[in-house]
This record gives sequence, C-alpha cells and structure tokens, in this order.
Amino acid sequence: MPGKVYLVGAGPGDPKLITLKGLECIRKADVLIYDRLANPKFLSETKDNCEHIYVGKAENLHTMTQEKINQLLICEAKQGKIVTRLKGGDPYVFGRGGEEAEALYTQDIEFEVVPGITSAIGGLCYAGIPITHRDHASSFHIITGHLKEQEREPNWKALAGLDGTLVFVMGVKNLSKISKNLSKEGMSLNTPAALISWASTPYQKVKISTLEKISTLEITPPTLIVIGNVINLRKKLNFFETKPLFGKNILITRAKSQSGKTAEKITALGGNAIEMPTIKINPIPTNLELEHEINHLNKYQYLIFTSHNSIEIFFEKLADMKKDSRALANTKIVAIGSQTAKTLQTKGIQADIIPENYTLEGLTETLKPQLKPIDNILVPKAKITRLTLADRLPGTLKEIPVYETKIDDSQKENILQLLNGDNIDYITFSSASTVTNFIELIGKENIKKLENTKIISIGPITTKAIQKANLKLHRESQETTVDDMIEIIKLENNNTF
Repeated sequence: MPGKVYLVGAGPGDPKLITLKGLECIRKADVLIYDRLANPKFLSETKDNCEHIYVGKAENLHTMTQEKINQLLICEAKQGKIVTRLKGGDPYVFGRGGEEAEALYTQDIEFEVVPGITSAIGGLCYAGIPITHRDHASSFHIITGHLKEQEREPNWKALAGLDGTLVFVMGVKNLSKISKNLSKEGMSLNTPAALISWASTPYQKVKISTLEKISTLEITPPTLIVIGNVINLRKKLNFFETKPLFGKNILITRAKSQSGKTAEKITALGGNAIEMPTIKINPIPTNLELEHEINHLNKYQYLIFTSHNSIEIFFEKLADMKKDSRALANTKIVAIGSQTAKTLQTKGIQADIIPENYTLEGLTETLKPQLKPIDNILVPKAKITRLTLADRLPGTLKEIPVYETKIDDSQKENILQLLNGDNIDYITFSSASTVTNFIELIGKENIKKLENTKIISIGPITTKAIQKANLKLHRESQETTVDDMIEIIKLENNNTF
C-alpha cells in the first residue's frame, strides 16, 4: 500500500517560524528528505527510527538533481512510508514544490502541501524591512534571480515602472545585470536597495545601498535582493539585530537532556546557541536500593536534592512504583539551588530549604544548625561526586547513587570542526566534568585555539577545573546558575556591564 508525501515549508531560517502542521509532519515521518536551507535543528524533532536524507543544492553543487529527488519521493512512498519533504521557505515559492507535486500526481501517490513563510517576506521582516507599507509600497513582487541566457527574461520595463517592493531571490551573481536592466528602463539609480544574507538566522547580515551601487557589495549567499523605498524604514524597525546576543556564537557543553532550555534562552536573546554536549546522564539500572528507600520514605525527616538529574530520576522511579508526591508528606525537601528548586516545582513540590550559597559547602552551612542527631536524611546523588555529605551533617545520612555521568563523544568531530571554522565567542561550563570532558574531546593540543574565546564558569568548583586545564577564565557566575551565566554574557554585550 503506497504511503504519503508531505511537501512542507520550513520557513526562512528561524526554526520557530515553522507552522504547527509542518512540525507535526516532521515528527511523524518515516523518512525526512531535506534541503540545505531547512534549519538542521528540525532533524532532532524526528522520531528515533526516522531516516534522514539530505538533497541540498548550492550554487554549482547539487547533491541530487531535481529529477532524482522526484524519483526518491516516489520510491520511498511506494514502500508505504510517510515521507516529509522539508523545503526552505515555502514549497511553492521558487522551491520547485509544484514539480514534485506533479511527479507524485502522475504516480497516483497521495500528497499534501504544507505552506511555509517564504524568505521573501519573513526574511525582510527580520531585516527590519516591511515588504509593504501604506506610505512607501502598495504592492510587492517576487522574482527569481536565476537569469540564465536560455530562459525568458523578466519584463524589465514593467518591473521598473512598478510602485512596489521588488524582491529577487537567489540572484547575487546577477546583481549587476538586475541593476543595469532596471535603471535602463527608467528606475532611479538612487532607489534604495538592500542585500539580506542568511535571513532570520544568527548569521544574518544586511547591507544597504542604492540601485546604482548595490552590485559593488559583497555578501555570502543565500541572499535576498530588495529594491524599494520600504528599505528606509529599517532604522526604525530593525528588531532582530538589536537583540543583545545577536551574532554571538555560544557553545553549550551541558548534557543533551539539559541543554535545550539553555539554548532557547540564548536564542531568544538573538545568540547562536551551539549545543555540543560533553556529558551524558545514565540512570543506575534496576536500582533496588532506591526502591527500598522509597518504600520506607516515612522514616526520613529530610530529603536532599543536589541536582536536576537526581530529581528527574527519583520522581520517575516514584511513578514507576505507583507512588506520587504524597509519599513525601512528612519529609522536609531541600534543594541545593534555585534551578533545582524550579525543577521540584514541576513535580508539584516547593522546596522547604534552599541555601543562599548554591554549593555543598553552602548546603552544609545552612542545614547543620537545623538537624538533630536523631534525624534521618536521604540524598539521591550521582555515583561519583567531588564531595559527599557524609560526616558533614549530624544525623543518619543515606546517600544513594541514582545516576552516573559519562563522557559524551557523539559530537567530537563537530566540536573539532567548529574549532577550525566558525569563531566561538563564548563557552559555558556548568560543571567540572564538562570541562574535563571537553578537554579530552578536543585534545590538549587544541587548547590554544580557544585563546580568543571567552569562558564562563557556573561556580568555584568549575572554575578550579578550568584553571587546572590551563584555560583562561573570563567570568564566573556569582549565583551558581545557568541563568546567571547567560546574564553575564547579556550584560556584557549590552555595554552596561
């Protein structure tokens, strides 16, 4: 039985600009066939067994011809698979989606088209240029920039006479030709013109000029060419590039399960969040010791959580044992810091005690005066930790390993490639183990490549690991939180630090 093909528009670059239906199609796909301009972050949204096939095209470098892409869609669908064809922008706006849909129709294969925000509109928006405006342009016109000799030329006279915004897509190599033809047909050489590269992404660059001089500018494709008076509004409407972290490449070394929210916060501030986990969290399998203590929670006066991970694993085990937060009714809950307390809140629990100093030392200092020798204390923790609470606190303390940390080498090649390519403005280290693992992954011989990179530490223990690795510390978080690390970077780039 034939499958089905979804032709999905991925939007101009910002992954959050995809439609709800488009994201739904990505998540249910058996095969994802994607273009160069579709944000790679969408790959992480697919189900575990989804096959990823890249068919991107760049200038003079096509991984697959359009005819072969058409046949690929047909072949995969005839095997009964759900195929999502992910295209940058909108499938029907110079995306050759119409050709793909026709090919599917001729083979009686069911398909749906999911519109996307075309870069010709969304890209201009992120550049601070409204494609229409009551006082400047009452129409807009989108034209292909591929002006090959064998293809029919646009009606330059008609375009030059339009009282609207002209947007040429994929036309950087033909800038001179576009400029000359429009001016030849009567368009003023002083007409505002702009180039927008990698629109709506952290790599976005915008160059403003006039029709006369636009062809002298250099910029990296993919690029939109915009011509019209609406460009003059950019000074007022440029919301994207004014974000405090715009254009900054910030490397996150936290575990994959934790880096997502950090990346979202950085992205919201305009930064390019690069998720490169150096550590992975593995729950202790078949943890009979934890099960035993959960069955005897009523004997504990205190339950101490020292990390987000210990909370997640503890409450997952609680649920597996058909119990819930009511089992903690007679126990005081302690969280080592504000972020740990926030994780507890997602479980419906408010921490009774949070030390002012978010370290084990601070925890000890806060708890010691409150505890009695007869108190029983339960601490779910990592299998191997820098310090232990044993012998630090009065009472009977039971520490149970619930997870262990391992080096995550899945991104090793990407990290090395990044060091040799794009400039990394900041690296955030959220624990001592992320530091040691990072150095192990890149090799000590590559430490010198971080000379111009600003290293941010979450706290004193992580700072010691940074210094031990002979890395140059830029700043240390005062509140020992990820949010504070981001705030340091934000304030620094707001020029108010």
